[in-house]
Amino acid sequence: MEAESEPYVRLATLRQLHQAVADLNTARSLADTLQTVADGIVTSLGYELACVNLVRPDGDLVVAAFAGNSAAEALITGRVGSRASWERRLTMGQAWDELRFIPHTDGWVLLDDDVPQWHTDGPDPRFEDEWHPEDRLYAPMYASGGGADLLGVISVDRPRNGRRPGAWGREALQMYASQAAIAISNARLRANMQRALVRLEREQQALRASEESFRQAFEYAPSGMAIAEMGGDQHGRLLRTNDALCRLLGRPASVLRRYSFADLVHPEDIGTLLRTSAEGGRAELRLGRRDGTYLWVSLRNSVVADTTDGPRFLLTHVEDIEERKRHELHLAHRASHDALTGLPNSAELRSRLGARLCERPNEAAATPVEALDAAYGSLDEADARTHGYEVDPAPGGPYDHHVHAVAPDTEHDDGAKGLAVLFCDLDGFKSINDRFGHHTGDAVLIEVARRLTTCVRDGDTVARLGGDEFVVLADGLGDADAADLAVRLRNAIIPPIRVDGRAVRVGASFGIGWAACGMTAEEVLRSADQRMYVEKRSRSKVHRRAG
Repeated sequence: MEAESEPYVRLATLRQLHQAVADLNTARSLADTLQTVADGIVTSLGYELACVNLVRPDGDLVVAAFAGNSAAEALITGRVGSRASWERRLTMGQAWDELRFIPHTDGWVLLDDDVPQWHTDGPDPRFEDEWHPEDRLYAPMYASGGGADLLGVISVDRPRNGRRPGAWGREALQMYASQAAIAISNARLRANMQRALVRLEREQQALRASEESFRQAFEYAPSGMAIAEMGGDQHGRLLRTNDALCRLLGRPASVLRRYSFADLVHPEDIGTLLRTSAEGGRAELRLGRRDGTYLWVSLRNSVVADTTDGPRFLLTHVEDIEERKRHELHLAHRASHDALTGLPNSAELRSRLGARLCERPNEAAATPVEALDAAYGSLDEADARTHGYEVDPAPGGPYDHHVHAVAPDTEHDDGAKGLAVLFCDLDGFKSINDRFGHHTGDAVLIEVARRLTTCVRDGDTVARLGGDEFVVLADGLGDADAADLAVRLRNAIIPPIRVDGRAVRVGASFGIGWAACGMTAEEVLRSADQRMYVEKRSRSKVHRRAG
């Protein structure tokens, strides 16, 4: 059960982590950003205590935010630890990639340094990876552009599950610390720019000095910045870009001045750009680089007045989020795919199958014809019924924009096509595992997955349900088509599989079920499983008679 629930836990954690990262960009000030960083660790990463230590201009670190314990927050917030003490901790700890972990067995040497800390007493660990009250885990934050300029350190304590974080937990904390560093840097940048804008409005006598301050903040910002026209025929055209944006897009400033963001955005993200309001808008989309590739960025717009009652311009902050997007895709793939074979796992199979089905309260409930072209081309009602689909001729029903999945008549071949669900169970796999070990068994499962995948069409799904059970989803098949496919898949599996110089064989039993609206995903899989079991028993009886 724990193994089956792990993908759901990872998906839930990924959603919480994504929300926590999104919250970092909603804070209105540097202080709010720091507190949001600490709160996000407690609410999303599974720790009871979190402390954000920020590097001051003199190099020492001050406790800038705390979450999880109001008594501890009152005692240590604002206290300062020397840079030397912090450097000692970050160099003596165990390196978990960029994280640093100091177990309680080594932490006694830190009791006399001046780093503010808080911990509660507790019993000694009962098992190897249990968290001890005096264990220390730090996540350094570095300014954008490299790992040499220390921005601050996040320290966490008391994981809610009572154990030291595993690889998944470490990766989540490290990614969060990286995004927190960007958010803090951007909060500082926004504060500087806001001060510059206030000076532009209120200090006419210091206009030139204010413009220079803005220029430096713009030109030397670690993230991309652009100024565009607002209104008129040239609305959105880029007037000025900083070096960071030019490097990000691989285009010189002289070339960028010919474009607007609408010219550079990925075609699929045009709608996202248009939905972004001009004033204070924010969007995540892809921008085209000079080499033809696209880069995920976050756009944030602000309106700037050139002079009092003068023309207004659009100031756009462009942040590179490619790494975060890649992490999200990677983590989502790990949560929805089998680690051994790379096939969709049980959760992803049920999700894909469930997306094709709808619960119909009665026979009168159906869908309109006009939505069929999205998935099947333009079909009228007669065409749809010819292909075996039930279509609601009246629009406005509860299942608009959906073609109902129906099961072909297996006794009388009426030519109908449906979504076939082939449940596959390997025969003789357990004896291979028992005789040659799990290494050989794993190699067999990987090869079976490869053979199944090569035998199906593009668009079909091959998933590993668990153990030696696989499921194939193949749409648009009749009863005879599904039977032929099962034969081809079985014939692909039975040839010998060579592992470490020896040849092993497995057989396969298939049960063919059909997905039909009104059924749940579990009912569809159970039906195919039962048919596989009936087939296996039938084959067993034939073998006994032959014997």
